[in-house]
Parts: sequence; C-alpha cells; structure tokens
Amino acid sequence: MKGNKPSKKKIAFPVSPQFDEYLRGNGRQLELPLQYIEMERSIGSIPLMDHNGNDTQWNTLIYDEIERVDLHRSLCEIYALLKTDGDLKVIEHLKVDRIDFCNFGNTHPYRIRIINRLNDNYDHFYIKKIDSSRIYGLELEDLLSPNRISFLYDKDTLIEEHIAGIPGDDFMKNNMAVSHFDQIRIAKEFIKFNERCFVRLLGDMRAYNYIVDITPDIDGNQYRIRAIDFDQQSYEGRKNFYLPQYFKENNAIIQLGIDHLSNETVTQYQLEERALITRRAKSSSVRLNELLKCMIADKISFDKKIDQLCKELAQHHKTNIFDSCHSMGEIVLANLKLLLLKEFKQSIIEF
Repeated sequence: MKGNKPSKKKIAFPVSPQFDEYLRGNGRQLELPLQYIEMERSIGSIPLMDHNGNDTQWNTLIYDEIERVDLHRSLCEIYALLKTDGDLKVIEHLKVDRIDFCNFGNTHPYRIRIINRLNDNYDHFYIKKIDSSRIYGLELEDLLSPNRISFLYDKDTLIEEHIAGIPGDDFMKNNMAVSHFDQIRIAKEFIKFNERCFVRLLGDMRAYNYIVDITPDIDGNQYRIRAIDFDQQSYEGRKNFYLPQYFKENNAIIQLGIDHLSNETVTQYQLEERALITRRAKSSSVRLNELLKCMIADKISFDKKIDQLCKELAQHHKTNIFDSCHSMGEIVLANLKLLLLKEFKQSIIEF
C-alpha cells in the first residue's frame, strides 16, 4: 500500500557496551572462529536457481582450495556452537555443501548449507553483518512470541539459525487452495501474527519476510506464521509499518479473513494473542526488563522517526503515555505497559 515502504535503506547500529554485557550474560555472545569479513574472500560465483529455473537472488560462491579447507572447518565449528553448545565431536560428521550470498537486504547474508555425512541430512545457518536493532528483534522474538530462536554474535558478526517453513509469498501462490476450515485457520494465524508484530513493533512484515509453518493435525492443518527478518525492529516512524495488514503483498491472506471471519471473531483472536503475549512477558519479566533497559538507553533509530511514531501511537491508543518517550526502547515499553493494563487498542483489519 502507498507509503508503507522503508523511508531509506536501513542504517545498521553497533552493539552498545550495556547491550554487549546483556548478551554475554545470556549466552548470546561467543568468540567465533571467523568473522563476516573473512567470508568475502571468494574468487567467483554462480547464480543459484530454484527447481523451476527461476533466479533466487542468491549466488553460490567459489573459494580457492587452500582458503576453502580452513573456511569450511571454521563454518562447521560455528554450526557446532549454534546447535550443540560447542561440542566439537560432531564436526567429524559434518561438511559444508554450499555457501550462498545475497546482495538483497540490509545485512548482505551468507547462507551456509551443512550436511551430516551419517545420513545426508542437511541444515542451514546464516552469517550476517552486525546490527543492534536486529539483535533486539531476535531477543524480543525469543521472549514474546511462541517461537524460540538461536543466534550468536561476536564483534561485527551475527550468526542466525535457519527458520524452516514456506516463504509467505510462495505460500500464497501455492498453498491457499485448501478447505474452508483451513482457510479460517490461516486467517486466524495472520491476525495473531499481526498482533504480535504491532505489540513489540516489528516492522516490514511483507510476505517475503516471514514463513508459514504447516503442521498436520487431526482435522486439517495447523499454521504458524514466523518472522524471518528482524532488520526493522523499532526503526521506522510510521505506525502502519508495524502492521502486516497494511502491506499489499499480504492481501491474499487478508482476503481470507474478510471472507470467513466476523469483526467479533477478529477481536476475539486479537484478545487471545494479547493474553498470550502478556503471559510470556510476565514469565520472562526479569530478562525482558534487562533487555528493555538496554534498549531504552540505546540508539537504534533517529529522533524524527521516534517523534513520529510517538504521535501516531498516541493517536491510535488515545493516550499520553508516549509523550515522555525519547527512544524506541521507551516506546516498546509503553506499548507493553498498555498491553499489561489491558488498554491496548484494537487495529481494525482492512482490505
């Protein structure tokens, strides 16, 4: 929809000393065997196509043989740190099958495909440039969403696990011809996802920035929408940027809600999700408070954007709680306070 794109390319912010201390204390910071810059030594690349011959916007990289041996061992060690808490015995069974690079996006990620030699099963992880606001997004996802997420950081390098699922845009192209019952479940999950993003202020959730995880159930399927891109955690100034319902790329799923759900049902699902977020916030209150203290003291956006978001959220919620906010962290805290006080105002789903 008009006016709902990022204003400019996202600016990356360094990790502050206070945030670094928090991450170290919670097992997110570890000394890594290589840094992002060391991945830049490739000598060539080949465009990576999908099964239908379409360009994926990823390129498979080629490295000099001498460089490749050391690089692959370091990548296997990183996988062990991420998945087995550093138990390096698993490395003898691992090999790097492919290293892909993507110019699309803010963090210019490398995607590493790892294969287990014992059973030929494969997994992926990502190496990205550091961005403090992105790490806040990952932490808030772990604390306030129904999803746990693993990541590590060291100096200028961020390591993220792969989140399995069908990309939202592919899901809407190929997986929407399902039963009436399943269409209702898809619409319900989008409403809950919309609410989670708005409460914790995760922006830019257009279709290619989330996946849909499908779980077969007794009657039909269960659906879970999971964010996979956290670059736009509390950065932009426009309120609607934090509501997935306003991106035209999501219209196909929104239409399901219009076709199958009443306003009363939409409100019920919103209230259910807010109750779940409240429960998660209370159960992780110590860690969440530590995180928000770091976020409040940190700079992860600009004054103009902060002022704009304060004004738009104050108008939406009809409250003056945002008048004293001077950082994105304070805005997130104010949003959560409204949630805990049950004064968080409904966002009307529109097409």
